[in-house]
Amino acid sequence: MTGNKRAETLGHIPLTVQRLLAAGQHDDPFAWLGPHKVGRKRFVTALDHGAAAMWARVGTKRHPLEPLGDGLFSGHVPGVKPYVLLGESADGATWEAEDPYRFGPVFSDFDEYLVAEGTHRRLWEVLGAHVLEHEGIAGTHFAVWAPNARRVSLLGDFNQWDGRRHVMRRRGGTGIWEFFLPGIGEGAGYKYEILAQSGALLPAKADPVGFGAEHPPETASVVRDLRGYGWSDDAWMERRAAAQSREAPISIYEVQLGSWRRKEGGRPISYREAAEELVTYVREMGFTHIELMPVSEYPFDGSWGYQPVGMYAPTIRFGPPHEFRDLVNAAHEAGLGILLDWVPGHFPADAHGLGQFDGTALYEHADPREGFHQDWNTLIYNYGRKEVANYLTSNALYWLEEYHADGLRVDAVASMLYRDYSRKDGEWVPNRDGGRENYEAIGFLQRVNEEAYGDCAGIMTVAEESTSFPGVSAPVFSGGLGFGFKWNMGWMNDTLEYIKKDPIHRKHHHDQICFGLSYAFSENFILPISHDEVVHGKGSMLARMPGNDWERFANLRAYYGFMWGHPGKKLLFMGQEFAQPHEWQHDEALAWHLLDHAPHAGIQALVRDLNRLYRDTPALYQRDCVAEGFEWIEMRDAERSVYAWLRKGEAGAPPVAVICNFTPVEQTGYQIGLPEAGRWHEVLNTDAEIYGGGNRGNMGGVEAVEGESHGQPAHARLTLPPLSVLFLQLGKE
Repeated sequence: MTGNKRAETLGHIPLTVQRLLAAGQHDDPFAWLGPHKVGRKRFVTALDHGAAAMWARVGTKRHPLEPLGDGLFSGHVPGVKPYVLLGESADGATWEAEDPYRFGPVFSDFDEYLVAEGTHRRLWEVLGAHVLEHEGIAGTHFAVWAPNARRVSLLGDFNQWDGRRHVMRRRGGTGIWEFFLPGIGEGAGYKYEILAQSGALLPAKADPVGFGAEHPPETASVVRDLRGYGWSDDAWMERRAAAQSREAPISIYEVQLGSWRRKEGGRPISYREAAEELVTYVREMGFTHIELMPVSEYPFDGSWGYQPVGMYAPTIRFGPPHEFRDLVNAAHEAGLGILLDWVPGHFPADAHGLGQFDGTALYEHADPREGFHQDWNTLIYNYGRKEVANYLTSNALYWLEEYHADGLRVDAVASMLYRDYSRKDGEWVPNRDGGRENYEAIGFLQRVNEEAYGDCAGIMTVAEESTSFPGVSAPVFSGGLGFGFKWNMGWMNDTLEYIKKDPIHRKHHHDQICFGLSYAFSENFILPISHDEVVHGKGSMLARMPGNDWERFANLRAYYGFMWGHPGKKLLFMGQEFAQPHEWQHDEALAWHLLDHAPHAGIQALVRDLNRLYRDTPALYQRDCVAEGFEWIEMRDAERSVYAWLRKGEAGAPPVAVICNFTPVEQTGYQIGLPEAGRWHEVLNTDAEIYGGGNRGNMGGVEAVEGESHGQPAHARLTLPPLSVLFLQLGKE
């Protein structure tokens, strides 16, 4: 190259810019790298720190690029046709690649406007890593929100994790950075390298909207192509709304995939294996839904998924995203719904996560009195920031739309609703009215429910909310939070306290069973015996039961019978359906070998039959959530610890009488009022021999005769087996 031409090449890039580009410090590299007109000529400037020489090839003709130092090259490339870059290292190795800096933006102005406004409902369609074709070339488009960053770079195997090589394009004032990287596709690992405004280099960050992640303890995001899955669940999706209404039988099997079953070498079951084994088992057991403990990617196994980092990534522990879809699709084909535990209440402070994402408290509150969760040593989202609320709301829609999830169970809602949750005086910031309610979190939850129900027909949302906050399952338009259902934590606590007592003392705590009916219809309740009840020293369900071995199993059978006869949808954590005797351990499989023993197999058979009875008996589910579906028969017999009530469905549905005897004493000739004379069939008896009981009862049914009792026009005399629950239905075998 002549001296004049070299000067022309060097002259259009100031030396200060050259130094910044070579160091990866320039905040607008697209202004200099790639093709640019200098006068009437096209110059191409490229950066490759591994190259000793570079060319730009147009067609078959190569045009040399002059080295400017520190991996920077520039030269005149005639014409307007696309070019590719050729490189040669000092040891003679050669390569060819598309120049990422020759491509225009992918991110649209309208998307940018919606992101800035906090109203982009499908944020995952524009942020994250998307495999696509841009300007005729296949590659991956990356986009991330980091408004306070000085610069953002892509890191990955594709650039030797060198943040100087792929500095991203800033999009106006919204804080979006984007980059199209040709030739990169499914399976590529990546992170973002961010310079704070101070110039400090932050720990490399995983993608907040990444669709995949490496196996922990590795922490990089992974490019996943979400396109092209062949769903075959149309029949389920069409009837889903009816199957998930307040008037439907809903019985949920809660599962932690890593410990449900284990395979050779102790590895966890995969999504595809669960699509066969778990789905088959749950269908045979008669449950209507599977609830999966969090599947969003999480770094620490011991958090059980409740400290997620990859909110948009199904955990790789059990397989890639399409295989997770295989599980959902298989459940739908089997007529089962899939609910996902969703954790928008907090996130861990792992260096690769959302904390101080761009050098500022971006996703969290800056004030630890608002932004640090003392119970879990985690960070709390700033729901009052529109972009953060949008990020989370869009995440809810993502799971419902991209993975056909049938609902979300929102974890730890109480911790979101109250600013003083688990905080002492002086450790929290009051709301604008001086109170403890978190207005921003309330507004966020209302928005999630409005958009989820508005955009995704037939879904359901469930709140794990442990206080008496009003209107959790009331519509937003009436001032409620808008959830479809709420876990009945009060019922769970009261009844478990009751059932663990020695029967001789239960008469002194009779109201613990009755009290739940005073508020049973204030919300749309689910009765939960969840994983939280069988960890941290609480013991298993079986271990809670008093008495000798036979009495413990009988107590548990009676409790399950009581639960299935009580108003409210049902939820049981895995292992409790066959009375696993020890607490749940997340790092080992359930004790399936116990099913070789009759008492455990009997409990399993009882749960299966309770589910069948519940699903097949409208009186037990149609009015689960309204007072018209329940009527006390006997609630005062504390001395004998007997309770009896009626469950009633819509017009024409035969009523069901549920009678509980929570003492180990058989009650013979026990008179119970009934609404109608005639044959009342004993449709289920928890003392049946097939369940491990003593086979005592009423020989299949009783005859009710005219004559008032317990405020009812007819009555019958029953044998109540010890520690048992009977279900009687009028006129049905």
